[in-house]
Amino acid sequence: MNAPRTRAGFAAIVGAPNAGKSTLVNALVGSKVSIVSPKVQTTRMRVIGIAMADLDDGTRAQVVLVDTPGIFRTAKRRLERAMVAAAWQGAEDADVVALMVDAERGIGPETEAIVERLKDQRMPRYLVLNKIDLVPRERLLALTADLNARLPFERTFMVSALKQDGIRDVLATLAAALPEGPFLYPEDQAADLPMRLLAAEVTREQVFLQLHQELPYEAAVETEKWEERKDGSVRIEQTIHVQRDGQRAIFLGKGGTRIKQIGARARHELGRMLDRPVHLFLHVKVSERWADDPAHYRAIGLDYEPKSS
Repeated sequence: MNAPRTRAGFAAIVGAPNAGKSTLVNALVGSKVSIVSPKVQTTRMRVIGIAMADLDDGTRAQVVLVDTPGIFRTAKRRLERAMVAAAWQGAEDADVVALMVDAERGIGPETEAIVERLKDQRMPRYLVLNKIDLVPRERLLALTADLNARLPFERTFMVSALKQDGIRDVLATLAAALPEGPFLYPEDQAADLPMRLLAAEVTREQVFLQLHQELPYEAAVETEKWEERKDGSVRIEQTIHVQRDGQRAIFLGKGGTRIKQIGARARHELGRMLDRPVHLFLHVKVSERWADDPAHYRAIGLDYEPKSS
């Protein structure tokens, strides 16, 4: 019996901040590989999620999804410039690119700039309109026509990433567009992200979910220690870096209640993801210059001195 034909390659998901890229990647993979929060610019690195698809012609495909940071029009700070450079590098290295647009927000300056940049790319380009459940059909059709007039896409998809509506078609189409070849990762692997980094991202997600109105997005989480214990559990120590004493007080909360709540929810999420008990210990440290520390950029997969984007 002949082995089934296989396809494998990279699909970059690009778009303006908060378009729903991470939600889409998690839905396509079928498990959590990228953090999601209501705050813009949550994703800082190119998180690689791995989705498997069985195509109608009997081909089995592995889609390596690159969840890029949101691309903003004017990147002023070093961290923003590094994030934008990472996003475009992810797009340029991919076999196919999907532009995700928040249909409720429509075409903003960031999306306009991305469309212009995508005109120079030669790989297949797809358009994914997200949050279609919140927008009248007539507006969706007008938005589709407008974007395709600016840049003819191979195909336009209308989805609700949060409700996982329409995502099967996206996965099947991206998979069919990939080159034939062997898989790039084991079939049961969901992400190409070191566990220490993933654990830090989980805690950072809880920081955003609980403090996004009170704290600037620059707060960083670093996994300092990861200890495998004999009983099968894991002990994790993390440092949350903030830039001022006042931010540290917000994190701690009255009598330490806020940091305990962040830790409890992150511990629960990590335990679910790792399928074993987790002992999580959080420390808050004032690190005024962490955003200018090259080591921190390397740790999260960004270039400290990105090329011009």
